Amino acid sequence: MSGLVLKLGPKERILINGAVIENGDRRSRLSIMTPNANILRLRDAIHPEQVNTPVRRVCYIAQLVLSGDANPSDAELQLMRGIEQLSQVFTDADSRKILAQATEAITQGQTYHALKHLRLLLPREERLMTAHKAMNLRSTHASDTAAVQRPQ
Repeated sequence: MSGLVLKLGPKERILINGAVIENGDRRSRLSIMTPNANILRLRDAIHPEQVNTPVRRVCYIAQLVLSGDANPSDAELQLMRGIEQLSQVFTDADSRKILAQATEAITQGQTYHALKHLRLLLPREERLMTAHKAMNLRSTHASDTAAVQRPQ
């Protein structure tokens, strides 16, 4: 059997080609046999007000394709540009591999797989943002302390 296999929890909702589908009371597995079907787990959906970081922006573009709210060919260029920008920040080998897999999925018209790969960068981005904020906070604190200790 080929195709995408989704494992769904009780009452979990997914969007398939624009239709919201809710699982029953038990865990289940669905095999999606149609190639290039647009599928989005609603628990994984990024809400518009959460699109506040570079990785989330790229993920959101992919999500718009899957929800049917963006034209795949128009979004492909935006996704590729977004991935190129992310590659300037995520320079470690593992992240590069993830970005390469996302790029490959996009070129093959597999937006779901691209989104799945891109979502792997979200925790890394969060760590980078947290470290950057902490560094800025320390820098600001050090500047304030130096200004206070300077003799008049």
